[in-house]
Amino acid sequence: MSERLHVKIAGVDFKNPLIAASGTFGFGREFAEFYPLKTFGGISCKGLTLKERAGNPPPRIAETPSGILNSVGLQNPGVEHFIREDLPWIRQQGPVIIANIAGSTVDDYCQMAQRLSQTEVDLIELNISCPNVKKGGAAFGISCESVEKITKAVRAFCKKPLIVKLSPNVSNIADIAAAAESGGADAISLINTLTGMRIDLKTRRPILHNNTGGLSGPAVFPIAVRMVFEAASRVKVPVIGLGGITSWQDVVEMFLAGASAVQIGTILFHDPYAPVKILEGLEQYLSKNGISNISELTGKVQPW
Repeated sequence: MSERLHVKIAGVDFKNPLIAASGTFGFGREFAEFYPLKTFGGISCKGLTLKERAGNPPPRIAETPSGILNSVGLQNPGVEHFIREDLPWIRQQGPVIIANIAGSTVDDYCQMAQRLSQTEVDLIELNISCPNVKKGGAAFGISCESVEKITKAVRAFCKKPLIVKLSPNVSNIADIAAAAESGGADAISLINTLTGMRIDLKTRRPILHNNTGGLSGPAVFPIAVRMVFEAASRVKVPVIGLGGITSWQDVVEMFLAGASAVQIGTILFHDPYAPVKILEGLEQYLSKNGISNISELTGKVQPW
């Protein structure tokens, strides 16, 4: 793979800008049957909580036009199991490792950030779409005040570069991004899933047991591009774009909007070889257009 695809995020070198999105790739073991995991520039591992979680009861996946709804509920083995059983194996595979953390209290996040800072993970991604149980269940990521507060709190315990993953379920994404930057984020990633719902006409019940779920897939791509553009226009830290990316053309579009790297997720369920195809397409596009490095595209959109 050529140097054309090399990017640097928060001081960490990625051999290419393609990162497997958290929640869609597990810890990579299943996908390693298709290709070496070092095909990716990085892997954002399955969202971790302080203790093991069984997740939500089924049904917890529903198809929608051009996307899926999920309400998996952060099923994961817990941070200590990850450190002991999964991290050593992923480390041997070669990609940059991003540990995605989720919690119900600020203390949950701080404990995990401190513990993971003692390991060989390369970066930590702070998932602030989780419900704050001490604030009546409102997500940490829905207000500028709460975003800055939790980012600042975790920053004090996090010795690794800190990415803050933003929820799209807000009124002004640029303000939220600025709050994360003010709190000490080294980078931001967006968008997380949009809240959605489907209803079974026969039973008249929601298809998902949790009633609502997170919408991802190609249907959300235009929203993700808009939010990446707005966030990148406001902050100075790198922006990692995600949400509905399925092709190399989508990656280029995200870069033009302001992204410095991207994550792909839902497409992997439909086509596990998507990253191979995307990287080949990017190489050809950059070569054909005489672009020496993909970072030259970042933020080069020309608004009317």
